[in-house]
Amino acid sequence: MPVTVTRTTITTTTTSSSGLGSSTIVGSPRALTQPLGLLRLLQLISTCVAFSLVASVGAWTGPMGNWSMFTWCFCFAVTLIILIVELAGLQSRFPLSWRNFPITYACYAALFCLSASIIYPTTYVQFLSHGRSRDHAIAATAFSCIACVAYATEVAWTRARPGEITGYMATVPGLLKVLETFVACVIFAFISSPYLYQDKPALEWCVAVYAICFILAAVAILLNLGDCTNMLPIPFPSFLSGLALLSVLLYATALVLWPLYQFDEKHGGQPRRSRDLSCSNRHAYYVCDWDRRLAVAILTAINLLAYVADLVYSARLVFVRV
Repeated sequence: MPVTVTRTTITTTTTSSSGLGSSTIVGSPRALTQPLGLLRLLQLISTCVAFSLVASVGAWTGPMGNWSMFTWCFCFAVTLIILIVELAGLQSRFPLSWRNFPITYACYAALFCLSASIIYPTTYVQFLSHGRSRDHAIAATAFSCIACVAYATEVAWTRARPGEITGYMATVPGLLKVLETFVACVIFAFISSPYLYQDKPALEWCVAVYAICFILAAVAILLNLGDCTNMLPIPFPSFLSGLALLSVLLYATALVLWPLYQFDEKHGGQPRRSRDLSCSNRHAYYVCDWDRRLAVAILTAINLLAYVADLVYSARLVFVRV
């Protein structure tokens, strides 16, 4: 959705764009000599080095290692596609809105690399014996951190500022949508074992809340990436405000119910980690049940705060079609 941001006003337009308002020279090798082009080269190199180091010694066994390897390979591939599109000047032929896609991807990539930089060393590297594999894994973690900083820097450089013509995804509410969907995906990973919530209607309601809010936020993102916001039966600003308000109310119930039924003995919960037999020993590539429950509670609070901020910023935005 092409927009012009002037303080808290977003004016929708019908003009096309070849970028995100950056100073990158498109359709020319000179694009790589501009600050944003150099930053993307750093992203490309750091993710490539990260997965190459791990692949050279086969140090990605287990789900956590597989996730980290996928993250680095995926970020490398998409960053390479973005560079090729920029160099060849193919933005107008790209199937998604070029105003919204690069910053949306950069935000996701920053979160992906951040998760890999935390998960890989804490659930995998520390269990490796000293030697070549461990050294490569530590170096890969360092390059993952570099990639995370590089992607976060791109988000900071290309986000919406007063007076700029940009896409909705470059605004604060747009970036918060990315955070909300990413956190929801992490929650889904932690509750992948049905026994954590089955046979307890309150906990099943929490899972339904996570799914409903994720789907609604994902729809908002996809509508912007596909420039399909005019297909809604209601005005897009009303959809965003309603989505944020509904999500705040739903997540508020989940924030109360999930800890209550997971950690309160009166409701069948387990208040102490030491009583959870699955947490009695340290396991490589494994997160015990009590830690999963705690992680979901923390992530629920984080997403509630994100939705509250989304609601506040969405209420301050004014969309004016021209």
